[in-house]
Amino acid sequence: MNLLKKLFDWIEVRVGASELVEKQLTGYLLPRNINAWYSLGSVLLFIFVLQVVTGILLLIYYVPDAEKAYSSVSHIMNNVPYGWMIRMFHAVGSNMMVLVLLLHMISVLFMGSYKKPRELNWLTGFMLLTLVQGISLTGYLLPWSQLSFWATTVATNSANAIPVIGPHLVEFLRGGKLVGAHTLGRFFALHVAVIPVAIAGLIGAHLFFLKRTGVSTPPFGQKETGNQWQGDSYRHEDHPGGIPFFPNFMLEDLRSISIYLALFFAVVFFNPYLFFPSSAFVPANPYVTPAHIKPEWYFLANYQILKIFPNELIGLAVQGAAMTFLALLPFIDRGKEKHPLKRPLFLACTVIGLLVWLALTVWGHYS
Repeated sequence: MNLLKKLFDWIEVRVGASELVEKQLTGYLLPRNINAWYSLGSVLLFIFVLQVVTGILLLIYYVPDAEKAYSSVSHIMNNVPYGWMIRMFHAVGSNMMVLVLLLHMISVLFMGSYKKPRELNWLTGFMLLTLVQGISLTGYLLPWSQLSFWATTVATNSANAIPVIGPHLVEFLRGGKLVGAHTLGRFFALHVAVIPVAIAGLIGAHLFFLKRTGVSTPPFGQKETGNQWQGDSYRHEDHPGGIPFFPNFMLEDLRSISIYLALFFAVVFFNPYLFFPSSAFVPANPYVTPAHIKPEWYFLANYQILKIFPNELIGLAVQGAAMTFLALLPFIDRGKEKHPLKRPLFLACTVIGLLVWLALTVWGHYS
């Protein structure tokens, strides 16, 4: 104990650890009416760290070569001790990360936390959603199975509908006319280096903006006596009389992470192939096209929209317009009211939009 005290005192003199703990943990006050939905951000951070760790472990045995990729994944699943578990952690985690991120953004929508002055928080979160979908798409190809090969072929081919630059964009994405070894190399580089670094940078920016503007006060619950942001000059939203981040809300974060892990382990250990159709266990064959190839569940709505419209360009334009509207929502919805029940137009549009997305997803799954 004496040695630990000397070590702490040594660090204290050089870093001022006590001041940091007081300022960033016990002295960092949150709104009294804060709820469990706010802990989804911590859950997402935990998932990202887990994805990075399991991804690094998979890299020890994975071979990014068109001739060896599938066999290396099979080796991980069948021969490497606990290799199947690490791969399932990574594969299931990628799907769960998209799901939790969608829930996080929906909660931000309903609590009005995207409104002024938190436009940058929303924009960085929206870009994170795009990058998470991108990293999931690039990772989809790496096992080099029939499913991943042909799903990537269909996904990249949709860019061909863009006038003038479409064919060049498809060739750029694939590294050639067709999906092949060059595509695998490009997607591997994007998946393990480029996109993770970009995600880490955006997470840092997102947390910075959150820290600078302060935690948004929920529009319902206990009456909040905090000093909320007003006017057009910069002002940090303080919450005097609020609850401390540590240990109060950190326990809420840990509870949410525990609930997530319970669901995550339930999928991994009781239904690990929930996200894997049979074509995911057949080596890629460029000469045999499977009868029914569909993208991952979070792309099914996009997939179905392209099937609805006779012209793929119209389908892409509709999706682009919807995504642009969603990205610019804080600049479109300028009202100060945040309570969803006091914003009937917003509530109706949001609920209808979510129902349409769910309907298109289910339609895409069964079509």
